[in-house]
Amino acid sequence: MAVSGRGPGRRPGTSDTRGAILAAARTSFADKGFERTTMRGVASAAGVAPGLVHHFFGAKDDLFLAALAVPFDPRRMLAPAVDGPRSRLGERLARTVLHTWEDEVRRESLVAFLRAAMTSPEVAAVLRTGMPVIALGVLREVVTGPDAAVRVELAFSQLVGVALVRYVLAVEPVASLPVDELVVRLAPVLQQHLLGARRG
Repeated sequence: MAVSGRGPGRRPGTSDTRGAILAAARTSFADKGFERTTMRGVASAAGVAPGLVHHFFGAKDDLFLAALAVPFDPRRMLAPAVDGPRSRLGERLARTVLHTWEDEVRRESLVAFLRAAMTSPEVAAVLRTGMPVIALGVLREVVTGPDAAVRVELAFSQLVGVALVRYVLAVEPVASLPVDELVVRLAPVLQQHLLGARRG
């Protein structure tokens, strides 16, 4: 007879197990933040073997995106911005993010996601602690130095703010600006945040 490798009280890999892992992950990301959340800790809270967390979700980044139900993968979205001259990083980042929002198929889920972050403290906490860390992981090869995390978070806040004003609140005239004009206006700000000289 085969002997199960599961520890006592551990759940097998079922759809209920997946839901328990996601619930435990959401709580952990909200309470502890992204960096202090561990796959082993989530597994313990969900009552499953650590290997099941990796089986269902892979790496912690993947678990975070699934727990938050993010309607896009920021790693794939930001990857095109990294490829090219550093002098145009802000422009590429603005264009990449805005064109994701301009996609009508994606926009509805993106707006719903941003509204959830505005109304749910749990979603807001998870978004706040995790998304800049994932973005930094993608941009790390071009955004360097001891203040890289601050730089990425400032750029992140700029983009979230524009998305909120343009796509959720529909504040004019920003809501009606041609996307190319908005890219031109945003690019220098993002460039300064990400690669501009430090003050002091």
